[in-house]
Amino acid sequence: MAKLELRGLGKVFGATVAVDAFDLTVADGELVCLLGPSGSGKSTVLRMIGGFETASTGAVLIDGQDVTRLPPERRPTSMMFQSHALWSHMTVGGNIGFGLRLRRLPRAEIARKVGEALALVGLAGMAERRTDQLSGGQQQRVALARSLVLEPKILLLDEPFASLDQHLRERLREEVRDLQQRLGITMVFVTHGQDEALALADRIVVMRDGVMQQVDRPDRLYRQPRTPFVAGFIGQMNLIAVEVAGGQIRHPAFDAAAPVADGPALLAVRPEAVELQPGRGAGRVHRVTDFGSHAVVEIDLPDAGRIKALRPDVPAAAPDTAVTILPRRYHLYREDRMIWSSDTVTGEVAHA
Repeated sequence: MAKLELRGLGKVFGATVAVDAFDLTVADGELVCLLGPSGSGKSTVLRMIGGFETASTGAVLIDGQDVTRLPPERRPTSMMFQSHALWSHMTVGGNIGFGLRLRRLPRAEIARKVGEALALVGLAGMAERRTDQLSGGQQQRVALARSLVLEPKILLLDEPFASLDQHLRERLREEVRDLQQRLGITMVFVTHGQDEALALADRIVVMRDGVMQQVDRPDRLYRQPRTPFVAGFIGQMNLIAVEVAGGQIRHPAFDAAAPVADGPALLAVRPEAVELQPGRGAGRVHRVTDFGSHAVVEIDLPDAGRIKALRPDVPAAAPDTAVTILPRRYHLYREDRMIWSSDTVTGEVAHA
């Protein structure tokens, strides 16, 4: 277990700034996800932590020790890549024990540690299997065991389940989370999947163009996104350009309170926070999709926009039915930052 500190970390490739002034502290035993679209810099940050990329600026500290210029093999970290990269000419045990052999550990100790690592990932007794006899999920477990057997202070995972089907990916991420909590190991996990981040992380770092947008707990990130990018990237969100005048949002399809200065703003409201009153109003039902556990209603707005509302049941609303739109929990943004947030569930109003 260890504390990780990133201070002003930056990476430049030629004229391209891949990561800019990145500051983050990961507590002992914490699981932090770096989340963002392709090209956001999240994997570059992870590779700088592991020593596979040299930082252009800033520092990487583990338990207070500066490891910024140390090579990967001299850092108390272990990396699990998206490609599990198992050696097909070796057995499962040979793959897992390779790093231990490089450390010149006695053969009996290597066998013991390999057995313990296999038991941790649910593959006890498979040390003599060939890797090409394993399923994709089993191969990922072997790759995880290979990382854990080195007893790193910090485990780094770079989209390790991206190539697996959804069902297997969900099962493995649950196993990784259970294992991380059982071992109490500090972990940094890179993903571009928001569901994966929300399910795994103690905290999530949302990145865009090499810059940290927001760091927060999953629940706060979902309910209080600080920027329009975070609002649109985490979960489903309706984003609507509106005008504010006299403390009210002015829009052809709805009115809502907005105690901020007059002017244009961006309204963000989640589908589950949109109430509909059929039979009147300027919104028009475009389509209703039944997903079994819930229904999604798409509504056309008078300004040619379209929003979605999530309902627990299938509404009896045919296409082109007029509806009034009542946004409940919602946020307002101006100049790329939140200026107001309302939560009618608790009766609280938050000003950013």
